[in-house]
Amino acid sequence: MARVLRQIDDEAIERPFDKSQFFRLLQYMKPYIKTVSIALVLMVIAMVCILGQTFLLSRAISSLEAETPVVPYSLVIAMVVMAVTAALCTRYRVRLMDSAGRKALAKLRQDLFDHIQGLSFSFFDTRSAGKILVRVINDVNALNDLFTNGIVNVLIECLTLVMLLIIMLVVNWKLTLIGMCIIPLLLFILFKIKRIMRKRWQVVRMNTSNMNGYLHESMAGIRVTEAYVREEENLGTFKNVAGDIRTNWMKAIQVNSSFWPMLDFVGTIGTVLVYYFGVVFMKGGSLDLANMLLILWYLGKFWEPLNVLSNFYNNLLSAMASMERIFEIMDTPSDIQDKEDAYDLPPIEGRVDFEDVTFAYNEEKVILKNVSFHVEPGQTIALVGPTGAGKSTVVNLVSRFYDVIGGAVKIDGHDVRDVKLLSLREQMGVMMQDSFIFSGTIMDNIRYGRLDATDEEVIEAAKAVHAHDFIMQMDKGYETEVNERGSSLSVGQRQLISFARALLNDPKILILDEATSSIDTHTEILIQKALDVLLKGRTSFVIAHRLSTIRNADCIMVIQDGHIAEAGTHDELILHEGGHYKGLCDAQYRFLLE
Repeated sequence: MARVLRQIDDEAIERPFDKSQFFRLLQYMKPYIKTVSIALVLMVIAMVCILGQTFLLSRAISSLEAETPVVPYSLVIAMVVMAVTAALCTRYRVRLMDSAGRKALAKLRQDLFDHIQGLSFSFFDTRSAGKILVRVINDVNALNDLFTNGIVNVLIECLTLVMLLIIMLVVNWKLTLIGMCIIPLLLFILFKIKRIMRKRWQVVRMNTSNMNGYLHESMAGIRVTEAYVREEENLGTFKNVAGDIRTNWMKAIQVNSSFWPMLDFVGTIGTVLVYYFGVVFMKGGSLDLANMLLILWYLGKFWEPLNVLSNFYNNLLSAMASMERIFEIMDTPSDIQDKEDAYDLPPIEGRVDFEDVTFAYNEEKVILKNVSFHVEPGQTIALVGPTGAGKSTVVNLVSRFYDVIGGAVKIDGHDVRDVKLLSLREQMGVMMQDSFIFSGTIMDNIRYGRLDATDEEVIEAAKAVHAHDFIMQMDKGYETEVNERGSSLSVGQRQLISFARALLNDPKILILDEATSSIDTHTEILIQKALDVLLKGRTSFVIAHRLSTIRNADCIMVIQDGHIAEAGTHDELILHEGGHYKGLCDAQYRFLLE
């Protein structure tokens, strides 16, 4: 049975209007207030020209109705000049606002990304990458119309409505009020029906987001799908998702297709009323043809600003959801921050001390309980133990990816919470089990460990971990382009590149978290020889299950139930009958024999 995709909870249909957030958003337009002011002036000029053309046309008709008709050439020339002026002003206004709006959105997206970059691991532990991407891409894009046109347009359209109403009332206030009697019905259609339209289209966007998410998941897991022969199940799920899009699309189209006919019908009612009573007034001598036509033309233009205002209102309510989601992340503080009096960590030797360290990811389960140990500079410490015992937690606390809830972690006597994060992590090298490869060349991926490294230094690092040979066998060597996550490379090759990246940084403290888990035996032997030289004089923490990787460590710590159950060299621990390490070794030997 095809599984049912849940709706994406990030796609809220509507949020209440929050003035504080709206004004906060407007701050991003503050640097471009001069540009916005120029755009406003241009829009005012364009609006006056557009309204002026209609007024001049009515005067031209009036002159033709006179006893001695006169061809109004001056009025015609003035109308042409106004038309050209309005077109030019509109063109440059669009260019100005589009430029200012895009710059403001770019700054908003940059601020959001910068903030996300500084958030701690705990933030990413509780949120999927997809939801974060929605914030940075979709939610920021949803504010585009608001920035580039909405705010300026609403001011101009309000001014247009006022000017139209004043002119029509001056020309003939009775006929104007008759024409305005349909406004309540028109407003109902504009604000109510359009809100229904907006909700229908938002449901379509939700369905589309679900389909995009499912497609991404299906493509990423295609090997698992084919291995378990689940193509038919996936096809059924995709049909359901695509069917939801088609069904809701048709519902949106039904409302959309009925909107304009209804609007035209209501507008026609107003026009008929103006025609009827206009003729009555003309017979009574209180109105001439030119002024009646002027009111009719202006009445037709009167609906356009109302339509723009209704669009702005609906877009604003829709944008509130995006604003809330964006500012929710931007207001999320990082659990790991520099203190106000934090100082730069001076060049370290690599001495590490855990002093009664207690740590928990949540209140329900404590991972480490009063853990204490001392590591001298240049020592290699191996951490072993069952899954979930806290091995990775130890190295994460050394790098201050998380903060302890009790005790202290010190490097060369400096509490890691007292120094600046940047100065701490600059002196560390970390290689995780999941070897992430970025899109780009192999040279760039290795250089990511130290951006100012020369090509020769990159090559030397690759040679040290015996990655040079397989790199040179590729078509373009170090300039070979690799895909995101290194899909064109084997698991072992990706780990070798990541290993070279970590070593290029030349850190005083090196952390290897299951770094050799997917490397074949021959390559592992070569790496072990390199490590004997490269780890000399460098404090290192190694998490590994293979005995060959850890048996030469200066100290092996067995993490069990949140504390250090055993500590010592391989030769010392292997002699402890019934010990945890002895049990792990015996179990691995039995596995190899089988």
